[in-house]
Amino acid sequence: MDILGGIILGLIQGLTEFLPISSSAHLIFTHEFLGIAPDLGFDVLLHLGTLFAVVAYYFKDIIAMIKAFFSSIIDLFKGRFFKEIKEDNYKKLVWLVIIGTIPIGIVGVLFESEVEAIFTSLWIPAIFLLVTGVLLYVSQRINVGNKNIKELSLKETIIVGIGQALAIMPGLSRSGTTISTGLLVGLDKEFAAKLSFLLAIPAILGAVVVQIKDIGVGFESNLIPYIAGFIIAIISGYLAISFLLKLIKERSLDIFAYYCWIIGIVVLIFSFI
Repeated sequence: MDILGGIILGLIQGLTEFLPISSSAHLIFTHEFLGIAPDLGFDVLLHLGTLFAVVAYYFKDIIAMIKAFFSSIIDLFKGRFFKEIKEDNYKKLVWLVIIGTIPIGIVGVLFESEVEAIFTSLWIPAIFLLVTGVLLYVSQRINVGNKNIKELSLKETIIVGIGQALAIMPGLSRSGTTISTGLLVGLDKEFAAKLSFLLAIPAILGAVVVQIKDIGVGFESNLIPYIAGFIIAIISGYLAISFLLKLIKERSLDIFAYYCWIIGIVVLIFSFI
């Protein structure tokens, strides 16, 4: 892989990780169409780049959540854990994010090898890309709520977490699925997006930790493409988060639904020709 390939893959990973159009599907398609052999170590590094991007964007919230986490541990020993969670938004948010991450952790451990086998085909991610479009389109028309962190329940968080777990399938966008399930349980659009991005942090971190050993494979011979892709993933990921949050305030997400349908149909046709 040359530096141009690294930049292209970094850009695709950064944009599609947070825009609701599936990073896994786009990386599979790009590897196929550009003739670049999949490099697990490089993919892990790109995910690390998107992790840096979301942490940078929500840095103040993350610091507040970390402080709230340790403070709530103290509350537990003082017997006021549940009282404080009801009154402190960050204490509630940090524990709901932890609980909402459990489903994807379970699915990742139990079905990792089965999911990896699916990444070798084109038509499966194309089909799930069509499903992503349907979720985005339908959820916006069913959503009638404006719940925020104060109204968010444990049950609703688990539902969104299950949505994230299902998005382990290539082509089923993680952000698209979590935002859609958030809308389906009545969350405010902006908060559904924020919750989606915060849930991404432990999910991406977990994936990176599990596969961190693979980063060194090919790194010495592909140092510049690796670094270029990593930096581009950080920058494009940050911009993608900013763009989506601005868009979701002013417009619908229908444009992403249409995009998923078009790309999914095109790839399906290509894969069967």
